[in-house]
Amino acid sequence: MPTEILMPALSPTMEEGTLAKWLVKEGDTVSSGDIMCEIETDKATMEFEAVDEGTIGKILIADGTEGVKVNTPIAVLLEEGESADDISMSSTAKAKQPSNAAPAEASDKTAPATGYGRGATDATPAASSAAPSGSDGKRIFATPLARRIAADKGLDLTQVSGSGPHGRIIKADVEGLSKSDAPKAAAAQSLPSAPAAKAAPASGPSAETVIKMYEGRDFEEVTLNGMRKTIAARLTEAKQSIPHFYLRRDIQLDALMKFRADLNKQLEARGVKLSVNDFIIKASALALQSVPDANAVWAGDRILKLKPSDVAVAVAIEGGLFTPVLKDSEMKSLSALSAEMKDLAARARDRKLAPHEYQGGSFAISNLGMFGVDNFDAVINPPHGAILAVGAGVKKPVVGKDGELTVATVMSVTLSVDHRVIDGALGAQLLTAIKDNLENPITMLA
Repeated sequence: MPTEILMPALSPTMEEGTLAKWLVKEGDTVSSGDIMCEIETDKATMEFEAVDEGTIGKILIADGTEGVKVNTPIAVLLEEGESADDISMSSTAKAKQPSNAAPAEASDKTAPATGYGRGATDATPAASSAAPSGSDGKRIFATPLARRIAADKGLDLTQVSGSGPHGRIIKADVEGLSKSDAPKAAAAQSLPSAPAAKAAPASGPSAETVIKMYEGRDFEEVTLNGMRKTIAARLTEAKQSIPHFYLRRDIQLDALMKFRADLNKQLEARGVKLSVNDFIIKASALALQSVPDANAVWAGDRILKLKPSDVAVAVAIEGGLFTPVLKDSEMKSLSALSAEMKDLAARARDRKLAPHEYQGGSFAISNLGMFGVDNFDAVINPPHGAILAVGAGVKKPVVGKDGELTVATVMSVTLSVDHRVIDGALGAQLLTAIKDNLENPITMLA
């Protein structure tokens, strides 16, 4: 029976996307791994690959269609021996469905991102005459390619759990298995998974109420894109659900500025130029190692303490922001962190980051110093335990160690902390460790 290709969930928070461009046409033959189309999420444009072999029988969603809900059928794949005449009327009806319509009730938002589903109208996959039955009489749903691979390896498909919608077994489920592996894989895949994150509910007055307040005034109405909707939902959720508290310190940068100038002079031949932000990333990463209890995230009903220092850095782009994550930052040199940050920032501005590059981490940095902002309070990006807001370094009068009045370059920072994860004293230890690293920068190379 023809297989519906569903709009995939390309990130844990994705609920809808734009089908930017088809790279195949009706009648084309595809194999596992072939790129079929480009899909725009709220964060990036990503390629969507085929997970099985067959012929594109019908394209249901046209190029450029916005607001396509996850699990909405976007095309129909024909298996060997099938033709366009075998495509059910249900698929054609779904093709006429408006792009912002919700998927059929049978669709499961937490379905894997393979994007494949059988052409059935209820929650049970449509029966296929080619689908074998297990010893208990229950039908086993698997793609023809998966069945052929299983037969060649002598695998018992009753011992294999499928990762396709409704448990359908696909190529990826069997190609790496041996006879002894299948029961283990089935047991592992049967474990319950964490529920998908839900967008925060809308808050405040409705659009109609606000528009009425400004009747007679000249204004432009700006439609929210996917990124802005996600930012609004996540930050509303963060401020409503995370008990923030704030710790502030002034950090003297004179030693750091001199050390940075000396290093950059020596690294000039290699084309490396370190920024103050590179030092802040390194200082934060090492501080998380010095205060390991603060290297943690909130996980609903528990706290996860991370071993590596995975530091996220906010990058402003047109219409929003990304927070790419520099993993294992404590292990990397300043020059390596600088090069990685430049690459991530450039690809963030082009919206070319993959989800794994901007998800995760336990701690974030938001630096507005280059915009002349002296200090500010940043909103925690869940599930992070804390975020460091960095202001500009400015010349200020300070009292020296011997009581003399002098001038120093001072940077104000504010640590926003999730009180469920980090208590006040622990947050103070973390911020002190960051300050010590920045005021004694040579110790970061030890």
